[in-house]
Amino acid sequence: MAQKTSEKGLAGATAPVVTEPGRVRNVVLVGHSGAGKTTLVEALLAATGTIPRAGTVTDGTTVTDNDPAAVRQQRSVALSCAPLTHRDVKVNLLDTPGYADFVGELRAGLRAADAALFVISAVDGVDEATVGLWEECAAVGMPRAVAITRLDHPRADYEQALQDCQDAFGENVMPTYQPMLGDDGQSIVGLIGLVSLRVLDYSNGYPPREGAAEPQHLNPIADDRNQLIEGIIAESEDETLMDRYIAGELISTAALIPDLHKAVTRGNFYPVIPVCAGTGVGLDALLDGLTDAAPSPLEHELPVVTGVDGSPRPPLTCDPDGPLVAEVVRTTIDRHVGRVSLVRVFSGTLRPDQTLHVSGHGMAGRGHPDHDADERVAHVYTPLGSTLREVGQCVAGDICAITKSGSAETGDTLSGKDDPMLMAPWSMPEPLLPIAVVAKTRSDEDALAKNLGRLVAGDPTLRLERNADTHQLVLWTMGESHADVVLDRLRSGGVELDTEPVKVSLRETFGAAAKGHGRHVKQSGGHGQYAVCDLEIEPLPRGSGFQFVDKVVGGAVPHNYIPSVEKGVRAQLEKGIVAGYPVVDLKVTLTDGKAHSVDSSDAAFQTAGALALREAAGAGQMTLLEPVDEIVVRVPDTYVGAVMSDLSGRRGRPLGTDTEDDGGHSLVRAEVPAIELVRYAVELRALSSGSGTFSRSYVRHEPMPAHLADQVRKEHAVR
Repeated sequence: MAQKTSEKGLAGATAPVVTEPGRVRNVVLVGHSGAGKTTLVEALLAATGTIPRAGTVTDGTTVTDNDPAAVRQQRSVALSCAPLTHRDVKVNLLDTPGYADFVGELRAGLRAADAALFVISAVDGVDEATVGLWEECAAVGMPRAVAITRLDHPRADYEQALQDCQDAFGENVMPTYQPMLGDDGQSIVGLIGLVSLRVLDYSNGYPPREGAAEPQHLNPIADDRNQLIEGIIAESEDETLMDRYIAGELISTAALIPDLHKAVTRGNFYPVIPVCAGTGVGLDALLDGLTDAAPSPLEHELPVVTGVDGSPRPPLTCDPDGPLVAEVVRTTIDRHVGRVSLVRVFSGTLRPDQTLHVSGHGMAGRGHPDHDADERVAHVYTPLGSTLREVGQCVAGDICAITKSGSAETGDTLSGKDDPMLMAPWSMPEPLLPIAVVAKTRSDEDALAKNLGRLVAGDPTLRLERNADTHQLVLWTMGESHADVVLDRLRSGGVELDTEPVKVSLRETFGAAAKGHGRHVKQSGGHGQYAVCDLEIEPLPRGSGFQFVDKVVGGAVPHNYIPSVEKGVRAQLEKGIVAGYPVVDLKVTLTDGKAHSVDSSDAAFQTAGALALREAAGAGQMTLLEPVDEIVVRVPDTYVGAVMSDLSGRRGRPLGTDTEDDGGHSLVRAEVPAIELVRYAVELRALSSGSGTFSRSYVRHEPMPAHLADQVRKEHAVR
């Protein structure tokens, strides 16, 4: 069975307690789906005694399977925290999904972490998506290391995987251990430490037998060790140690470890460790690397803070005695305990029974209104996946969880109520795949609205829009996998819903001047209805809007009924004429009409105005306008031709191509009708092997091709 959320703790597991930031390492695991991130986390937790045995992804029994959607779909779909203790250091492992659709979870993990561990499969190597993740980390200056996994697979090729890493990530990707082969000459049964010159022999299982490297071990690794030492010293800029090395001195492990730590912390040196979750090979080496080489929170630059009104504040320091500033990096709704907030504390100490100020700003465009509120935190927990273990405090640099917050959402700042602050938000990608949802019954509408509010509060990559033109409720997601998970969560919350094709906000307009005569005369006993009006319609330039002009002479239409004609025209413009879309950019002139002293009324002249407009439309060459967006597509240079050809097939007009400074990527700019971009987020990913991204912005509406416009009119007539 998968581990369940509990406030009573986990049998057999003790929550690690930290009092010093220097005894914490926050490491986010990054890599493509299938590389073995979650399996590696399970193995590390079991190796340190944090859990009694490792679970499996296929059975849904891993600690990080903290989302029912993940268990149902047998894949990781959310950020999860799994802390362990090694050599009196608490290591918070942040497991992230490998699918590109869940890049929001990745960026939340980068915000909470101080270093990234890239998990690369020895079977599959490095793909374009993983290169993109490396660039994500480089953009925020994140220190990185590499673990090459799945060494026990029949098709595993460690040397090729290492070469792939060096080709993709640069020459400063260097192994710190050399694999030791078994008697069959293929299986990896041990490691030789290039820094420590120690042999770890796993031929009898985990834990390994450890001993000093013998001459037969040292000769094959001599060149690799020299390159490693030179790389460490060069990136750490330790001139004294360089002089000793050049002089031929044998550099000890004790002398190299501080320089290795400095080189990694600077973000310019990337150690590689072979590791196999199945056999245990390299687990202890990886744990040593995380504690020795990864930076502590004291060494990582902290985000900028201001007052909630934007006023400047001094830079933060990772000081447990400083002002409290923390951030919600993920929000989930648990059916047993309610809202659960995963929190990274950057400054100060978070304690139970403390009143906090919750500040949420900057995400109003995604359905997150600005809010400021004071809330009391009853308990503080250390999360182990979905299991919560109560602790007495969470110091600066550590990660914890709080529950039952009434307003805290992902991205919100938590600070002292007497000194409220606001952290600069992290960059989040724009969701670009829309899905239109509709409740199956009227009784489901309230449940749908409630569950949507919860999802939007916890997922900054999800945007909710009520389209005023199409009257659809549209969820903007990151891709098909993201959309599947969102719909799964809605349905598991008891909401019966359907999806429907997304409609694009078209417009109608007149293609030529026209005249219309509106006559609304009814007499069936009692008070009748009488109104007649004549209109002249003139098309206006795009973006001119609507103009109404009164040119009635002689009182043919009484003055008090002229606004009624305009009101009727405006109402018809909003409803549309030929396809049900708003009519824009025209000038309507009221030239003549008739009224009756008894039977004329406001309602009658509204109806007559609408009738005159519809009659004019019959002779006015009505045109459908479609929105056109400017898109900027970022892809590796090898995909530029394919992207441009695809955009041409979407009726796109190229605007130009720019080469980025990195020399490997290009930006393709084009104007494309929005109707051609409804599923472009999915199709671009398939076209570019997951490496392409794009942004879009509205430019204008322009006439739709006649054959497409006719199709829209026919569909409207059927409805």
